[in-house]
Amino acid sequence: MESKEYEKMTVGGGCFWCTEAIFNEINGVKKVVSGYSGGTVPGTPSYREVCSGLTGHAEVVQITFDPSIISFDDLLIVFMTTHDPTTLNKQGADIGTQYRSVIFFHDKNQKQTAETVFADMAPYYENPIVTEISPLQNFHAAEDNHQNYYANNQNQGYCSAVISPKLARLRKMHSDKLKSL
Repeated sequence: MESKEYEKMTVGGGCFWCTEAIFNEINGVKKVVSGYSGGTVPGTPSYREVCSGLTGHAEVVQITFDPSIISFDDLLIVFMTTHDPTTLNKQGADIGTQYRSVIFFHDKNQKQTAETVFADMAPYYENPIVTEISPLQNFHAAEDNHQNYYANNQNQGYCSAVISPKLARLRKMHSDKLKSL
């Protein structure tokens, strides 16, 4: 039996419910876990603590993907085009450092790729890209009720008003990268 070599990517683009829903639709993505990263407080933070903005953590997703199906570069392009990488500590109505646009790189190749993709995409944005690029130092999975949130709560108001339109945009912009239904 042949063993597949998967890679991981950790990004934050506002509320992790949105980001998780987007990457769950991408072909080659094997797993998406909502969580917290980038903070300095000891222990595993709770959702309430992270939402306070006092832990330094960002809401993120950790994506396990098959690089023989989708590249890190292509995942970054999906990430950069499905949230606003030009707003500091803000995505829509979500405001605070916990909602910052961030890539937590796992190795120097991911860092270099992120810098290259940002440079290539910068001319397409009216404002400068402010997405943070930092080394991954910690990742804490969020509580179970935050995993697969959109799939489990599609009729909830936030999902209908915020996530569904983002998914429609994803499906229009990146139809060639979606999982087959």
